[in-house]
Amino acid sequence: MTGAGLSEFCNWLAATPLSHTIQTAGWIIPTLQTIHILSVAVVFSSAILVDLRIWRLLERDVPLGEITRRFLPTIWPVLFILLTTGSLLIVGEPRRSLLNSTFYLKMALLAVAIVLTVALQRSISSSPSFWDGNRMRRIAGRFAASASILVWCGILFAGRWIAYTQAG
Repeated sequence: MTGAGLSEFCNWLAATPLSHTIQTAGWIIPTLQTIHILSVAVVFSSAILVDLRIWRLLERDVPLGEITRRFLPTIWPVLFILLTTGSLLIVGEPRRSLLNSTFYLKMALLAVAIVLTVALQRSISSSPSFWDGNRMRRIAGRFAASASILVWCGILFAGRWIAYTQAG
Protein backbone atom coordinates (compact mmCIF):
# COMPACT_ATOMS: atom_id res chain seq x y z
CA MET A 1 0.00 0.00 0.00
CA THR A 2 1.39 3.42 -0.92
CA GLY A 3 1.78 6.24 1.58
CA ALA A 4 -1.24 8.02 0.11
CA GLY A 5 -3.29 4.81 0.16
CA LEU A 6 -2.34 4.13 3.74
CA SER A 7 -3.24 7.68 4.71
CA GLU A 8 -6.63 7.29 3.02
CA PHE A 9 -7.15 4.00 4.83
CA CYS A 10 -6.33 5.71 8.15
CA ASN A 11 -8.86 8.45 7.37
CA TRP A 12 -11.50 5.87 6.51
CA LEU A 13 -10.75 3.82 9.64
CA ALA A 14 -10.86 6.92 11.87
CA ALA A 15 -14.32 7.73 10.46
CA THR A 16 -15.87 4.33 11.34
CA PRO A 17 -18.41 4.14 14.16
CA LEU A 18 -16.11 1.87 16.21
CA SER A 19 -13.24 4.33 15.90
CA HIS A 20 -15.52 7.21 16.79
CA THR A 21 -16.71 5.36 19.91
CA ILE A 22 -13.14 4.58 20.97
CA GLN A 23 -12.09 8.20 20.35
CA THR A 24 -14.99 9.84 22.19
CA ALA A 25 -15.52 7.58 25.21
CA GLY A 26 -12.91 8.91 27.61
CA TRP A 27 -12.39 5.61 29.41
CA ILE A 28 -11.82 3.24 26.46
CA ILE A 29 -8.29 4.20 25.37
CA PRO A 30 -6.84 4.31 28.92
CA THR A 31 -8.50 0.96 29.67
CA LEU A 32 -7.17 -0.64 26.48
CA GLN A 33 -3.70 0.80 27.12
CA THR A 34 -3.71 -0.52 30.70
CA ILE A 35 -4.73 -4.02 29.59
CA HIS A 36 -2.17 -3.87 26.77
CA ILE A 37 0.67 -2.79 29.08
CA LEU A 38 -0.19 -5.39 31.74
CA SER A 39 -0.32 -8.07 29.04
CA VAL A 40 3.07 -6.94 27.72
CA ALA A 41 4.41 -7.34 31.26
CA VAL A 42 3.09 -10.92 31.47
CA VAL A 43 4.52 -11.94 28.09
CA PHE A 44 7.84 -10.19 28.69
CA SER A 45 8.21 -11.72 32.16
CA SER A 46 7.39 -15.21 30.95
CA ALA A 47 9.88 -15.05 28.10
CA ILE A 48 12.62 -13.45 30.20
CA LEU A 49 12.27 -16.00 33.00
CA VAL A 50 12.86 -18.82 30.52
CA ASP A 51 15.77 -16.93 28.92
CA LEU A 52 17.40 -16.33 32.30
CA ARG A 53 17.03 -20.03 33.14
CA ILE A 54 18.79 -20.92 29.89
CA TRP A 55 21.61 -18.64 31.05
CA ARG A 56 21.42 -20.49 34.41
CA LEU A 57 20.92 -17.20 36.23
CA LEU A 58 17.58 -18.27 37.74
CA GLU A 59 16.12 -21.52 39.02
CA ARG A 60 19.32 -23.50 38.38
CA ASP A 61 17.99 -26.43 40.37
CA VAL A 62 14.76 -26.62 38.32
CA PRO A 63 14.91 -28.43 34.98
CA LEU A 64 14.51 -26.16 31.95
CA GLY A 65 11.61 -28.30 30.71
CA GLU A 66 9.67 -27.55 33.88
CA ILE A 67 10.37 -23.81 33.60
CA THR A 68 9.17 -23.73 30.00
CA ARG A 69 6.04 -25.74 30.85
CA ARG A 70 5.33 -23.24 33.62
CA PHE A 71 5.90 -19.99 31.71
CA LEU A 72 5.79 -20.39 27.91
CA PRO A 73 2.14 -21.55 27.58
CA THR A 74 1.10 -18.28 29.25
CA ILE A 75 2.47 -16.34 26.29
CA TRP A 76 0.00 -17.56 23.66
CA PRO A 77 -3.36 -16.55 25.18
CA VAL A 78 -1.87 -13.27 26.38
CA LEU A 79 -0.56 -12.57 22.85
CA PHE A 80 -4.18 -12.88 21.71
CA ILE A 81 -5.16 -10.25 24.30
CA LEU A 82 -2.32 -8.04 23.02
CA LEU A 83 -3.52 -8.50 19.44
CA THR A 84 -7.06 -7.57 20.44
CA THR A 85 -6.18 -4.52 22.54
CA GLY A 86 -3.54 -3.38 20.05
CA SER A 87 -5.98 -3.68 17.16
CA LEU A 88 -8.61 -1.67 19.02
CA LEU A 89 -6.03 1.00 19.86
CA ILE A 90 -5.14 1.18 16.16
CA VAL A 91 -8.82 1.49 15.23
CA GLY A 92 -9.19 4.32 17.75
CA GLU A 93 -6.06 6.17 16.59
CA PRO A 94 -5.05 4.73 13.21
CA ARG A 95 -2.67 7.52 12.13
CA ARG A 96 -0.70 7.22 15.38
CA SER A 97 0.41 3.70 14.51
CA LEU A 98 -0.17 2.91 10.86
CA LEU A 99 1.72 5.98 9.62
CA ASN A 100 4.55 5.54 12.11
CA SER A 101 7.68 3.59 11.12
CA THR A 102 8.36 2.75 14.79
CA PHE A 103 5.11 0.75 14.83
CA TYR A 104 6.42 -1.42 11.98
CA LEU A 105 9.71 -1.91 13.80
CA LYS A 106 7.74 -3.13 16.82
CA MET A 107 5.71 -5.53 14.66
CA ALA A 108 8.86 -6.89 12.97
CA LEU A 109 10.51 -7.45 16.36
CA LEU A 110 7.33 -9.15 17.60
CA ALA A 111 7.44 -11.53 14.63
CA VAL A 112 11.06 -12.40 15.48
CA ALA A 113 10.15 -12.89 19.16
CA ILE A 114 7.31 -15.23 18.25
CA VAL A 115 9.57 -17.31 15.98
CA LEU A 116 12.24 -17.53 18.70
CA THR A 117 9.66 -18.50 21.33
CA VAL A 118 8.06 -21.16 19.12
CA ALA A 119 11.48 -22.61 18.28
CA LEU A 120 12.48 -22.68 21.93
CA GLN A 121 9.20 -24.21 23.04
CA ARG A 122 9.33 -26.91 20.34
CA SER A 123 12.96 -27.80 21.00
CA ILE A 124 12.32 -28.20 24.71
CA SER A 125 9.04 -30.08 24.31
CA SER A 126 10.75 -32.63 22.04
CA SER A 127 13.88 -32.87 24.23
CA PRO A 128 13.60 -31.21 27.68
CA SER A 129 17.35 -31.25 28.29
CA PHE A 130 18.28 -30.14 24.76
CA TRP A 131 19.80 -26.75 25.76
CA ASP A 132 21.50 -28.24 28.83
CA GLY A 133 23.31 -30.85 26.72
CA ASN A 134 26.81 -30.46 25.40
CA ARG A 135 28.85 -27.25 25.42
CA MET A 136 27.84 -26.19 21.88
CA ARG A 137 24.14 -26.54 22.69
CA ARG A 138 24.59 -24.48 25.86
CA ILE A 139 26.35 -21.77 23.85
CA ALA A 140 23.64 -21.85 21.17
CA GLY A 141 20.97 -21.71 23.87
CA ARG A 142 22.61 -18.72 25.50
CA PHE A 143 22.88 -17.02 22.13
CA ALA A 144 19.16 -17.65 21.47
CA ALA A 145 18.24 -16.50 24.98
CA SER A 146 20.31 -13.32 24.53
CA ALA A 147 18.66 -12.65 21.17
CA SER A 148 15.27 -13.21 22.78
CA ILE A 149 16.01 -10.77 25.61
CA LEU A 150 17.24 -8.13 23.14
CA VAL A 151 14.22 -8.58 20.89
CA TRP A 152 11.71 -8.37 23.76
CA CYS A 153 13.47 -5.25 25.09
CA GLY A 154 13.35 -3.80 21.58
CA ILE A 155 9.60 -4.42 21.49
CA LEU A 156 9.19 -2.56 24.77
CA PHE A 157 11.26 0.40 23.59
CA ALA A 158 9.58 0.55 20.18
CA GLY A 159 6.16 0.40 21.83
CA ARG A 160 7.02 3.42 23.93
CA TRP A 161 8.65 5.26 21.01
CA ILE A 162 5.41 5.09 19.03
CA ALA A 163 4.01 7.73 21.37
CA TYR A 164 6.98 10.03 20.81
CA THR A 165 7.79 9.66 17.13
CA GLN A 166 6.11 11.64 14.42
CA ALA A 167 3.42 9.70 12.56
CA GLY A 168 3.34 10.21 8.81
